[in-house]
Amino acid sequence: MNDEIVTLDYGSGGKKTAKLIESMIVPAMASEALSELGDGAILPGSEKLVFSTDSFVVDPIFFPGGDIGKLAVCGTVNDVSMCGGEAKFLSCSYIIEEGFPMADLERIIASMAEQCRRAGVQIVTGDTKVVEKGRGDGIYINTAGIGFLRYPGLSPKNIRSGDSVLVSGTMGDHGVAVMMARSGMLQGDLKSDCAALNGMAMAILEACPNARVLRDPTRGGLATTLNEFIEGTSLGIELKEELIPVKPQAAAACEMLGLDPLYAANEGKLICIVPPEEEENALKAMKAFDIGAEAAVIGRVSGRYPGRLVMNTAFGGNRILQKLTGAQLPRIC
Repeated sequence: MNDEIVTLDYGSGGKKTAKLIESMIVPAMASEALSELGDGAILPGSEKLVFSTDSFVVDPIFFPGGDIGKLAVCGTVNDVSMCGGEAKFLSCSYIIEEGFPMADLERIIASMAEQCRRAGVQIVTGDTKVVEKGRGDGIYINTAGIGFLRYPGLSPKNIRSGDSVLVSGTMGDHGVAVMMARSGMLQGDLKSDCAALNGMAMAILEACPNARVLRDPTRGGLATTLNEFIEGTSLGIELKEELIPVKPQAAAACEMLGLDPLYAANEGKLICIVPPEEEENALKAMKAFDIGAEAAVIGRVSGRYPGRLVMNTAFGGNRILQKLTGAQLPRIC
């Protein structure tokens, strides 16, 4: 790595993040589980466990549709679920800046408790640290999650030509809502999609025994996540622009902010790739949940564009979608 300092680009979930992980962290911390670079790790034992950890620095800490506490619980539950795990236990650590309002802390804790109840998980251990005023930014939260592996074998390595690519709903809602709230321009009913996906994930995997991979497209959004699946392989993914669900208000906000909803974060949506014969089962499983009402098939895996994510545009052309470059949406989770 040539950079002498860490910049915001390294937290974008895009090319710089991948470079940091793959060139510095993975070689130093080498292990079989870490090298998979998934949302979580599968741990060996008499009953295999799924383990994941995440840190949350979102700004602002309260936003339409959620807050940093809800985000911390849902984000970690979702990471365990995307590995085929049944999330059961969480840890929670707070780093709080001196002077942080106690009423806001109580509100965050209540939000986390409610999301744990909804998701059927328990916070069983944690830690609290307070730093001097001016040495933090309100509050940061770290959560780790443990669950039991119920559906082993999920991996981008399983993807085959002809597979169907589905999403569980509209793209970019969380990232756009947070950025609009941060800018003070929030209008209408645009809000974060923050939600726990464990129930939906288990339903998909029950209905689709040959499901290839699940992933929640958070930092870097849909386009970056799909690029990660096919990077360096002989397979590509072809999307149809008109099939990708995006709320009109999110599209309008992106145009105002100079953003692309395909690169904006989601915190309550998932991508699933399944064999074509299981496409209808996956769609039905997602639409059985309120949060999956706008689920859609958006494209196919193909051998026509090896290692490329290509979108057939509404104008009849093709657009190559690469990994996110730079920090388009800093501090959205």
